[in-house]
Amino acid sequence: MKIGCPTEIKPQEFRVGITPNAAQEAVSHGHDVLIQSGAGIGSGFTDDDYTSIGAKIIDTAEEVFATADMIVKVKEPQAVERKMLREGQLLFTYLHLAPDPDQTRDLIASGCTAIAYETVTDRNGGLPLLAPMSEVAGRLAPQTGSWALQKANGGSGVLMGGVPGVRPANVAVIGGGVVGAAAARVAVGMGANVTVLDRSIARLSYLDDIFMGRLTTQYSDKGAVVELLPRMDMIVGAVLIPGAAAPKLVSRDQLSLMKPGSVLVDVAIDQGGCFETSKATTHKDPIYEVDGIVHYCVANMPGAVARTSTIALGNATMPFMLALADKGWKKACADDPNLLNGLNVHAGQLTYEAVGTALGIDTVDPKSLV
Repeated sequence: MKIGCPTEIKPQEFRVGITPNAAQEAVSHGHDVLIQSGAGIGSGFTDDDYTSIGAKIIDTAEEVFATADMIVKVKEPQAVERKMLREGQLLFTYLHLAPDPDQTRDLIASGCTAIAYETVTDRNGGLPLLAPMSEVAGRLAPQTGSWALQKANGGSGVLMGGVPGVRPANVAVIGGGVVGAAAARVAVGMGANVTVLDRSIARLSYLDDIFMGRLTTQYSDKGAVVELLPRMDMIVGAVLIPGAAAPKLVSRDQLSLMKPGSVLVDVAIDQGGCFETSKATTHKDPIYEVDGIVHYCVANMPGAVARTSTIALGNATMPFMLALADKGWKKACADDPNLLNGLNVHAGQLTYEAVGTALGIDTVDPKSLV
């Protein structure tokens, strides 16, 4: 199979879809790996790193898309890239379709087969291709939030860990999954007073055990969130419903309950955001203010640490990429129901129910296609 990897063109996206190690594995399986020239530079990989293991360097994205049987990316294809997709071509990348009707319509119209990293599952119901980036984004959230708290950036001027005689920041993390646990770990390490909210008592019990009393756990409901808002200096939104639009946890009216200069960090922004006032931002222009509250809503947070993120993502995606290349998408998905769960679009049909529900589009059962 011809596996193509174009340079990412989303603003300030420095990751690359295929690492040299993953390319070497694919070449050893007998596949042709086509890398757009310069695609790996943002992650610290040169063209020579790819050619030295047998990959081929292609000058333009147009040629990559025109030649490859499978396109492997990091972020969702941008509008110009979606025009280059063709019927029968396989796309393997993050999609996050539920809040993105334009992308969804374009993928359906292209006739391609699109498998989304974020909905591939494992035997325990986890999300193995989302988890590494969730871990990165979660660890970044308190760092970026503490920067936003600085007075020069519009924040309240509170130091995360405080100093002797001055209290530390109060931080709430809504959602105790991979993102939330990672965010809590870093926030606790920075010396903040941390509260984690979740609707799973078992998850709260787990977090209470591993943090050994260094944070507070609280069951998440609307009343709990409202009660916390006036006391928090930072709130990290870390709620995920696989493949679906994120729920809105804080309304615009509720911003008035918060202290001026408090910070909202929305890690769920690529699924539409979990605060009513959230809108996607970029690393170049990451924050904005609504009613005195600073919002950090960068949609590709892990792109800020592209080297770490690319290697972590490549480690996770490589086995699935090889299965798709070795077997073809249909047999690979028939053999692995967890990979089949990643199928979102095929031959002009939407195949992921949560996306269909969010966008009002009819779906077909992916099992019927294999």
